[in-house]
Amino acid sequence: MAARRIKVLAVLGTRPEAIKLAPVIAGLRAHPSFRVCVCATAQHRQMLDQALDAFAITPDIDLDLMRAGQEPDDVAAAVLRALRPVLQAEKPRAVIVQGDTTTAFAAALAAFHQRVPVAHVEAGLRTGDRYFPFPEEINRRLLTTLADLHFAPTAGARRNLLACGVDARAVWVTGNTVVDALRLVQGRLRAPAARRRWLDYFRRVWDLELEDGAPPVILVTGHRRESFGPPLRRACLALRDIARLDRRLRIVYPLHLNPGVRQPVRSLLGGEENIRLIEPLAYEPFVFLMARARLVLTDSGGIQEEAPVLGKPVLVMRRETERPEGVGAGRAELVGTERRVIARRVMELLSDPAGYRRMARPASPYGDGRAAGRIVAVLARRLGGT
Repeated sequence: MAARRIKVLAVLGTRPEAIKLAPVIAGLRAHPSFRVCVCATAQHRQMLDQALDAFAITPDIDLDLMRAGQEPDDVAAAVLRALRPVLQAEKPRAVIVQGDTTTAFAAALAAFHQRVPVAHVEAGLRTGDRYFPFPEEINRRLLTTLADLHFAPTAGARRNLLACGVDARAVWVTGNTVVDALRLVQGRLRAPAARRRWLDYFRRVWDLELEDGAPPVILVTGHRRESFGPPLRRACLALRDIARLDRRLRIVYPLHLNPGVRQPVRSLLGGEENIRLIEPLAYEPFVFLMARARLVLTDSGGIQEEAPVLGKPVLVMRRETERPEGVGAGRAELVGTERRVIARRVMELLSDPAGYRRMARPASPYGDGRAAGRIVAVLARRLGGT
């Protein structure tokens, strides 16, 4: 009789979680000791589905919890209520969560209530400010308390966990799984047919030329809750200044679906000729666009990890980051949210070939693309697989 496989429940609700858990899910599915059940909370419905489609993942359980105007406490309460019967029915040996979302925290708490061990992917990130980013920093700290297995992406993240009192025997430095996901998509994009497809897509749908020799592109993302209000307004005014200072530039801003982002950005930037406000992109075209951009302006965590691999300088529109490795490697720079500082630093970088080259050398301070394999190997050892 064949040995019974170990069931693990992977819970995800947002686009970044899907991208970063996809390599782990694939690794677990390929391993003879595991049976993985994917549970989607759909904290962000459309953007989650885009990412799942990119990696051919169909959730085994879809809670479909997204509601208009939801706040973090609404999401947390809904996840807690919905996951209890799932955990009781599935009886997994472990629950796997990723990152710092409300889905990840609430899923870990639900698992704790059922005495199910929690494996935390991308553990140990910290800014040291409990309100920044909000609510992610507190979610991380609470996850550290709830988790049994801590997969730290870097040595710095491991030090943070040890400083919180986590047993060193429960921490593994694996690299960040986003590098695994990015390497996979890079491989797809090397195909000439993929290149032609996405060049045509951006030209036809968004009137954007990305051929060699086309006008330089600045890729922008901004969606974090702490950026809402005056910081987002200042960032938009900086983008408008940049667009007017150099009409050759093309500033491309895929807009998050949250009305707190879309409404102010459209009102401030919608009339600028060389700014493209586009809809959220699936992961493959997004990586294609990032690879062809001149530089990236962002408040996102994942893009701070991805852009250096592609050799793209990252200017981070935040006052601090829980991902200091990119800054330390000289591939990312904190520019804050002040209008003049953002605009000045972008124009300086674009007009300084030597400074640009220093930031644009490809590097991977967050991993080597083999994080998922390390995570699966630890889970096999700790959960009784072979």
